[in-house]
Amino acid sequence: MTSLHADALGVLDGWTAPDDAQEAWRREYVDHLRAREDGVWKACYPTHLTAGALVLSHDGSEVLLNLHRKAQRWFAFGGHLEPGDTTLAAAALREGTEESGLAGLVVDPVPVHLSLHTVEFCSPRGPVRHLDVRFLARLGDSADPVVSEESLDVRWFDADDVPTDEQDMLDLIRLARERI
Repeated sequence: MTSLHADALGVLDGWTAPDDAQEAWRREYVDHLRAREDGVWKACYPTHLTAGALVLSHDGSEVLLNLHRKAQRWFAFGGHLEPGDTTLAAAALREGTEESGLAGLVVDPVPVHLSLHTVEFCSPRGPVRHLDVRFLARLGDSADPVVSEESLDVRWFDADDVPTDEQDMLDLIRLARERI
């Protein structure tokens, strides 16, 4: 078992989910990790963990989202776990920093939200299931984002007026704002 796998299992095993649906996913994530020592890696087909960060302004009134190049939809930042990641929170910080261009983000080490979803374009072998663990990130040194090669756009939105009606994203934003 790698240290990242151990961290993921420990974090998820000890996490208190905010509702019954999130608790069901938490149990599924834990079961997956107990069954698969490779469950944190993209090579674990078709199901593996991913990590993400929702970036909020200091007062929580604004949310930074990216227009994902492949999905053509507005999302929080996130992606696959990499060999250099030592914790889920560190992976979320790396993804948030890489995709937003913001230096000095601060990630709350306790997950905010889980999202289990199928991604059609992630593997040449076919659709994959992402067990996404999402964290809250707050601004550090900069508030001026930079568009990465994975995004078409990166933009601040009023947290009460985001360009999506996807309940999954709305729940993530609500839960993150409740942490502030």
